[in-house]
Amino acid sequence: MITYNTINAAMPDISEAEVSAWVRQVAKGYGKVVGDVNYIFVDDETMLDINRRFLGHDYYTDHIGFDYSEGNALSGDIYISLDTVASNALLFGTTPADELHRIIIHGLLHLCGLRDKSPDEQALMRQAEDKALREQRARGKEQENTVASEQSSCPPPLAPCP
Repeated sequence: MITYNTINAAMPDISEAEVSAWVRQVAKGYGKVVGDVNYIFVDDETMLDINRRFLGHDYYTDHIGFDYSEGNALSGDIYISLDTVASNALLFGTTPADELHRIIIHGLLHLCGLRDKSPDEQALMRQAEDKALREQRARGKEQENTVASEQSSCPPPLAPCP
């Protein structure tokens, strides 16, 4: 089950059903299944507190993940700072929505076993993120086309009575 929660932040404007389907698709590509994955959206101060208490780091970050996976079943808590996501979107010249999707999938890729400590690992992570984001955009276009096709095949509405 994939859940979405907040602590000291508003729920971001995402389609939970679409994001969940996408996350499952990406996990499947790595031979994994999604168990209990919890996305928790927070503000910067909450993220800093988590980083200090659990990792001993005294700095802000866009995400922190706690991996509880067993075998091929992915489980974990992925904390995402919406403040840092917004700042990074400006820094990297992208939209907050695109940056949020990148961080959502970045956390999942860590659960799949990808790392990003070395430059080589960072390059592989970025490639995996980009591939997943392309798949997500393609899924969105397919859904738009399906809706448009269904709408165009509907009979015309009845004319109002005189």
